[in-house]
Amino acid sequence: MIIKTESFGQLTVSDEEIILIPQGILGFPECKRYCLVDPGDETLIVWLQSLDNPAISFPLLEPKIFRPDYTARLSAAELRELKLENINQSAVFSILTISEDVTQMTANLKAPLVINLKEKLARQVVLQENEYSIKHLMFKELRAHLITIQAQHRKPTQHAVSTIPIRDIPPSLTVKTLHA
Repeated sequence: MIIKTESFGQLTVSDEEIILIPQGILGFPECKRYCLVDPGDETLIVWLQSLDNPAISFPLLEPKIFRPDYTARLSAAELRELKLENINQSAVFSILTISEDVTQMTANLKAPLVINLKEKLARQVVLQENEYSIKHLMFKELRAHLITIQAQHRKPTQHAVSTIPIRDIPPSLTVKTLHA
């Protein structure tokens, strides 16, 4: 499938790269088919691109990168719906809101996107825990975490980032884009 997106231009997406979100993302129930896009800019952000509406894409980041104590607890019904035995078999992402002032970037910790990478099935889950916010200011935590890693490895941040223990997304699920 070839799709012309507003954010990434033309993408070629194979059937194996399509992630189904049967209930859609909150506020976008009509969009059910997505792919993950690695923009190739060496950031930790991956993009969730709608295949049903090329104008819609969401920046994603694993919350454990900036909040190592983050835990998403799913109900038994949610796990069954995603064909998971436990949350450790999935990738958990926060949807970001990126403003012009990067220090005001927020992450939705209350309603993470949980993806069963093996089944290519996902759901945005609203967590019952009251400790999480839908607009969590994350810049200071992310910066502190990256500086800590840089100090531990004595390498420039962009190289040290690869040592963060984040779940690897299989390359077969990531569409790469190249910027000229």
